[in-house]
Amino acid sequence: MIKIMKYGELSKEEIFSREESSFDVSGTVTEIINNVKANGDKALFEYCEKFDKAKLTSLEVTKEEIDEAVSLVEPRFLEILKTAAENIRNFHKNQVRTSFVLNDNNGIVSGQKITPIEKAGLYVPGGTAAYPSTVLMDSIPAKIAGCDEIVMVTPPNKEGKVNPVILA
Repeated sequence: MIKIMKYGELSKEEIFSREESSFDVSGTVTEIINNVKANGDKALFEYCEKFDKAKLTSLEVTKEEIDEAVSLVEPRFLEILKTAAENIRNFHKNQVRTSFVLNDNNGIVSGQKITPIEKAGLYVPGGTAAYPSTVLMDSIPAKIAGCDEIVMVTPPNKEGKVNPVILA
C-alpha cells in the first residue's frame, strides 16, 4: 500500500527513509512455480481467476482480438506507436554486434561469436495501467538481436480482455 504523506506533517527523515520490506515471498513463489510445473495451463487459468478475477478459456490472443483492439484505439495513437517503433528500431539496430575472427601472424586465433537466443519471454504490465511502450522497448530489440520467438504476457481485465493499447 502506498503511504500518503502530507507536506509539513512529517519530518524529512520520515519522508526520505527507505525501509526494506521484511517479508519473504520465496515460499509462495516456489508453490506457484511447482503448481504450474505440475498442472500446466490449468494452474495458469486458476491463478488468472484468483489474481486477475478473469475466467479465461485460452491463454492466447486471437487475430480477431488484435484487430478489434486496433479498431478501438485512435488512429493518431497508432501513428505515434509507429513513429516510436521506428525510433526504437533505428536506435537498437546500431547496437547489433557481429561475430569476428582475428588471425594473428603468430598463429593465434581469437574472436567473438554472436549467437542470438532463440526465444524471449516478455512481461508487459496491463492491470490498472497500460504500457504500450514496454511492448515496443522489449520486443523490438529482441527481434533486431535475432530472437526467433517472442512470447508476451500481460494481465487481462476482469472480462478476460487485454487492454487495447497493449494489443495495438
